Amino acid sequence: MTPPLRFGFVTCVQLGLSCMEEIAALGGRIDAALTIPDDRSRAKSGRVWIDAHCARHGIPLGKFGNINDPEAVAWLRTQALDWLFIIGWSQIARAEVLSSVRRGVIGMHPTLLPQGRGRAAVPWAILHGLERTGVSMFKLDAGVDTGPLLAQVPIPVAPRETATTLYAKVEEAHRTLIRVAWPRLVADDLPLRAQDEAAATVWPGRTPEDGRLDPSMTVAQADRLVRAVTRPYPGAFIDLAGVRRRVWSAIPAALDPAAAGPRLRFADGDLVLLEATDEPAPA
Repeated sequence: MTPPLRFGFVTCVQLGLSCMEEIAALGGRIDAALTIPDDRSRAKSGRVWIDAHCARHGIPLGKFGNINDPEAVAWLRTQALDWLFIIGWSQIARAEVLSSVRRGVIGMHPTLLPQGRGRAAVPWAILHGLERTGVSMFKLDAGVDTGPLLAQVPIPVAPRETATTLYAKVEEAHRTLIRVAWPRLVADDLPLRAQDEAAATVWPGRTPEDGRLDPSMTVAQADRLVRAVTRPYPGAFIDLAGVRRRVWSAIPAALDPAAAGPRLRFADGDLVLLEATDEPAPA
């Protein structure tokens, strides 16, 4: 009788923990997990602990600062894994990690690959005005988000979608992908499909400074930026007389003339601030 496939998981963020929880809910088994050391908690944005989940389900847990370190690779090899999930991990897995498991390493990316390879997928989907995005499960290769696809789930983008609401949809899509793909992975019956390189696009990384509001923007541009970088991101901002006003929620005055709140003037109209916080502007 063929022994069951062995699965590992690498994560330190909620998206990954959500996937681990979904696997457990399906009656699945994760045979090993890897996360960052406890002292990295303050340096890692959005870090969550998976210790309790691993203890509850009897999953051996390793903690390493860099997945590509020889010690981490050696630990993975001792687990004798067939597939390894890496979800929400900022370090790119190098060849040694990719070859540490028998069948390969699985990642998830919050776009419909090959569209939107790269970083900041949630903000860019809003900034580009997409009507549809999604989450792709794929087998990692030496490139960035270039490996063959295992499964995809589309996500509709609402006309006034925010990063907060879209991130919640992305999390649910991760769970959906696990429900779709896990039984076929266990059965060793999930075909790979090459990405269409002719349709590929790459989205660059973003920094907090990219959230700066400029009065020369149109109201539509400013509104879209506010929605794209609101929580869980650092927020859009504008510096006014020594004060940095960080805008978390707003609406174009033309969409709701009766909206109450401070207003910011842009090239072709006003943006009404529904939620904003003030802080000292950097010197």
